[in-house]
Amino acid sequence: MSKGYLDITLEGLWTNTILFSQTLALCPMLAVTGTATNGLGLGLATTVVLVASGLLISLLRSVIEPEIRIPAYVLIIAALVTIVDLYMNAYMHDLYKILGLFIPLIVTNCAILGRAESFASKARILPSMLDGLMMGVGFTFALVLLGSVREILGSGTLFSGASLLLGPAFSFLEVEVIPDYSGFLIFILPPGGFIMLSLILVGKRIIDNQFEKARSEPEGQLAASAPKQITISEPSA
Repeated sequence: MSKGYLDITLEGLWTNTILFSQTLALCPMLAVTGTATNGLGLGLATTVVLVASGLLISLLRSVIEPEIRIPAYVLIIAALVTIVDLYMNAYMHDLYKILGLFIPLIVTNCAILGRAESFASKARILPSMLDGLMMGVGFTFALVLLGSVREILGSGTLFSGASLLLGPAFSFLEVEVIPDYSGFLIFILPPGGFIMLSLILVGKRIIDNQFEKARSEPEGQLAASAPKQITISEPSA
């Protein structure tokens, strides 16, 4: 792969994010981003699977036959998700009960299989792990952003239940943003996820257009300031 580390980082964090650019993993996004804590938990679990699958698939890319590569990738991803699922059930059981089915469903996340097929199977180990890490961080940020906005508007709190995920030491993250707030139910329900996702996508598109406009203006000014060549045609006989 000819991509540099900076390009891999920018793709994962902004230009090719799983949720805001590829619009994948919408099902768990709608279900778990009712709070920022749930989004963070699923995002971290997905990041672990992305990094580990990138490592293993890059390491085994010369061993796996092309004809069976997709079943092999799914098997590797399923094994990793099973490990994460068992770990969360053992050490984060309260959060595990909230996330429920969506931890095993990481296996069916098209973004993970897509990164395995399009990147990890063709790249060296370190770039593959970096790609998985950046894609995971971008995905986690998107889930936490959506979860934060939906939680504030829907419940008036932020990072509710953070101690379930991060331990009692992080209970200070649990903030009551709007005291005595009766709540706005639609933002907790899946339709609220669609509403907030659409607004965030519009904002990202506006920012991308502004960057593109700022990048093209100097080129236009340079072209306008360049001296024009004057051609003199000879008179016809």
